Amino acid sequence: MAKLVFGMNQSLDGYVDHMAFAPSPALFRHFIEEAQGQAGSVYGRRMYEVMRYWDDDHAEWDAERHAFAAAWRNQPKWVVSRSLKSVGPNARLVGNDLEGAIRELKAEHDGEIEVAGPDLAHSLTELGLIDEYRIYLHPVVLGHGKPYFAGPRPPLRLMANDRIGEDVIRLTYVPA
Repeated sequence: MAKLVFGMNQSLDGYVDHMAFAPSPALFRHFIEEAQGQAGSVYGRRMYEVMRYWDDDHAEWDAERHAFAAAWRNQPKWVVSRSLKSVGPNARLVGNDLEGAIRELKAEHDGEIEVAGPDLAHSLTELGLIDEYRIYLHPVVLGHGKPYFAGPRPPLRLMANDRIGEDVIRLTYVPA
């Protein structure tokens, strides 16, 4: 049975914003390894549209960007959206029954399935489907933006903390 994991970069004041701070080279290598090992990813529409950037090669990419793109392209993706009519390669739309579809994914796969996006994570948290939360805490204060937790969350229990690179701490929590 797969484990559903919600992990994102977060500022010290609790916000996520992929444009506000980029991962260091060490953290980016970590994300490449994560993507290579995942059984797949579940996206909400907005986060999926952001990540579609990796579908096409870009001349300015270095070897690590190509490695991440290859890992992202190779993994199956499930996209939760009421407005999209089609999705890109190696992706499929999730129907109206979010809970049933995600329970089926967890039952049919082994390993970790990433949950991408705080709004989708909030919906899956309310359904009790997220098994682990990973906060990649950056020493940045944004003062505004989209919060990592898009709504009330269940009590959590800290399972691990580790440093990645010079200034990021990964906090790993599970529902208590």
